[in-house]
Amino acid sequence: MALVSVAELLAKAEAGGYAVGAFNANNMEIVQAIAMAAEKENSPVIMQASQGAIKYAGLEYIVGLVRIAAETTHVPIALHLDHGTSFDQVVRCIRSGFSSVMYDGSQLPLEENIRITQKVIEISRPIGVSVEGELGHIGGTEDDISVDEKDAHYTDPDEALTFVRETGVDALAIGIGTAHGQYKGEPKLDFERLEKISKLVNVPIVLHGSSGVPDEAIRRAISLGVRKVNIDTNIREAFVAGARKVLEDNPAEIDPRKILGPGKEGAIELIREKIRLFGSGGKA
Repeated sequence: MALVSVAELLAKAEAGGYAVGAFNANNMEIVQAIAMAAEKENSPVIMQASQGAIKYAGLEYIVGLVRIAAETTHVPIALHLDHGTSFDQVVRCIRSGFSSVMYDGSQLPLEENIRITQKVIEISRPIGVSVEGELGHIGGTEDDISVDEKDAHYTDPDEALTFVRETGVDALAIGIGTAHGQYKGEPKLDFERLEKISKLVNVPIVLHGSSGVPDEAIRRAISLGVRKVNIDTNIREAFVAGARKVLEDNPAEIDPRKILGPGKEGAIELIREKIRLFGSGGKA
């Protein structure tokens, strides 16, 4: 099956009242884990590549791995750029075969964020590539992007309406209290803000920094309009836990396959749990 756009997946999620998992793909084993979990759950899935993943694995390798996953499975798979911070980077990813991109201009003034996002949509929409925008900073650190807690702020509903009207983005990432990385305590989400934004903008909402958010909070967010849920940290934790156990049990082990294999199995189970939580199982 060829890669599909995130817009296509989220339109179906909106109609069905569920969310699609967007899982960060950092290496071959994690790409395989996402694809295998999606197949087992018969679920559509989004594979995301962050700037850090592209720097680590290489743009061509990321695209090649995800394309193979899409071609060898029966479930719909989208390849999405996570937190693209420049127009040039977005162009490179589109030219390389990404079916969806995120331009993150959330740290810019609203007018500048709108201007560049419009520019991204101008080149993306004619070729069927979907675009995610962001308004409101998501706290924490993800690869090369870091937002101090004091600088993180929630998305203003009125600004969200202006942003969506002016840009026509396919999906909107908002700040309602989540953060990238591992949480120091339990995150408290602003559901009232989420509900207001969702009613105003009438586009699928994206929840970043969802690893560590309690299941009941995720379910409520989905009921209020979240249609794309990003997971990265939880996958890293599950993967490393599996690999670490092998080395703890057998410090002399030198076969990468025997070390990384259990990590992949841990990631598969974690991703399957998230798919069931999001309600996308059986929706392929």
